[in-house]
Amino acid sequence: MILHRWGELPYPEAMEKMEQVHKAAKEDGQNHLILTEHPPCFTVGQEAWQEQWDVPVYKSSRGGSVTCHAPGQNIYYFCFHVKNPPLFFRKVQKAFSRFFHKLPLSIHFDKHNPGFYIQNRKLCSLGFRYKEGVSLHGVSLNVDVDLDFCNQLPPCNLQGITATSLFAEGVKLLPDDVDEKIVTHIAEVFDEPL
Repeated sequence: MILHRWGELPYPEAMEKMEQVHKAAKEDGQNHLILTEHPPCFTVGQEAWQEQWDVPVYKSSRGGSVTCHAPGQNIYYFCFHVKNPPLFFRKVQKAFSRFFHKLPLSIHFDKHNPGFYIQNRKLCSLGFRYKEGVSLHGVSLNVDVDLDFCNQLPPCNLQGITATSLFAEGVKLLPDDVDEKIVTHIAEVFDEPL
């Protein structure tokens, strides 16, 4: 598995670079995992509705509805070779579940509204696209984000759901430490050397 650590990048620039990594993955046959974060913005997936918002909004080619991005949110973009999308999705879910199960929180996965939740608070979003046998997009995990900004719109347009973060729930982990643990779990689940 080839790791790309980009730091903070504007969403449009990150999408261009992700497409380049997607192309590289097709050519080299390797799985590529991108670690990044974005300046404050919202993205809307292919299934999203069209409205006017007073926040920066970008159209995304992933599935799903609306997702908030902001500094303090760890993003994991997967350019992985995928023969069976449902199996790939379950493996991603399993890797993040392993991380969450080690925390002193009751975190559950909702398969109907894909993501990880603490009661009615969304902590982590998943959204993928598959093109020419290689995945695009991935997972966003709120480590320590500005929840006032994020909660201007309901996560994934789910009424009665608010965004939360590890920090807001009492888990004081640094983003780099979260990355290290998540990457280890992804490598284990996908049987990938680092």
